[in-house]
Amino acid sequence: MPITSLANFQVEKLQILDIDGEIDKKLMPKLSNKEIKEMYELMFLTRIFDEKSLSLQRQGRLGTYAPNKGQEAAQIGSAFTLNKEDFVFPAFRENGVYLSRGMPPELLFLYWAGDERGMLIPKDVNMFTVAIPVSTQILHAVGYSWASKIKNKKQVTLTYFGDGATSKGDFHEAMNFAGVFKLPMVFICQNNQYAISVPVKEQTASKTIAQKAFAYGFHGIQVDGNDVFAVYKAVKEAVDNARKGLGPVLIECFTYRLGDHTTSDDAKKYRNEQELHEWMKKDPILRLEKYMIKNKIVDITYFKQVETKCRKKIDDSVKRSESYPKQPISDMFDYVYDKKDSRLNEELEYLKQFYE
Repeated sequence: MPITSLANFQVEKLQILDIDGEIDKKLMPKLSNKEIKEMYELMFLTRIFDEKSLSLQRQGRLGTYAPNKGQEAAQIGSAFTLNKEDFVFPAFRENGVYLSRGMPPELLFLYWAGDERGMLIPKDVNMFTVAIPVSTQILHAVGYSWASKIKNKKQVTLTYFGDGATSKGDFHEAMNFAGVFKLPMVFICQNNQYAISVPVKEQTASKTIAQKAFAYGFHGIQVDGNDVFAVYKAVKEAVDNARKGLGPVLIECFTYRLGDHTTSDDAKKYRNEQELHEWMKKDPILRLEKYMIKNKIVDITYFKQVETKCRKKIDDSVKRSESYPKQPISDMFDYVYDKKDSRLNEELEYLKQFYE
């Protein structure tokens, strides 16, 4: 059979809100003005958290940090669809998802400062810990989802990952397992165009990430990841179907990382200023602001009020995170084994003379 038949392969794509703030009214999901404002405020809070984190890292008050500027719509639009009991498995860039789910910002600051107590996630925040290794959280999510199905819970599991993760075996094993067992899973790939310095075209020969779902027997869709309404609509439908037992969905949020991969990276070495400038025009926050003004959901004073509120919340969170009591050095040893052996005790006593 000639492979030229692949030329007719089509993947569903969705955009509702354009860069000028105009919408396709036929596709617009049902959202109240209150809900739209809540989405905006979470997106803006995420942006301010990101700005503050970068500033703190440059001051030596945080460790290596992974910015999420430009990906706020993909994160808030998707997280906004979930119920409280649903569970989320993030990668390492999902600060907006954490904030949407009710994670106190001070815990996130604490974590990025290198204090593992920041990942003592409150019981009412149904999220797993940050996953630094690429793609491992996808398998964890599928395992959790399988367990929830066995227990007959009406619970949806959602996992986030980047385009680079789709080259790892973990991704394919998880997708295959979810497809075979029709798990209540939603896979969200934030395709931000680069896995550190590797562009998508060198990451996969597939025209889209979304089409990879079809090989595993379930639906995939590509959405404009800078369009919060498109993200919400696609994920809401996927979540509702998963809850009904209709199986998993892969959603590719086509977006862009406006900052560096991490604070250890210099994106200028592998992408040009013109490309960055073009994507800045598609900024998800600016796009939503235009829509809100055009549709008289808010007046211009609203945005300043939101900024003031968000900056105060983030500043107060920084103060709380930096006022935490010093972490006991024994924490490095207490959770390695069930019982400390003589070697660990010896190391602990040695370090105490420098630390305490």
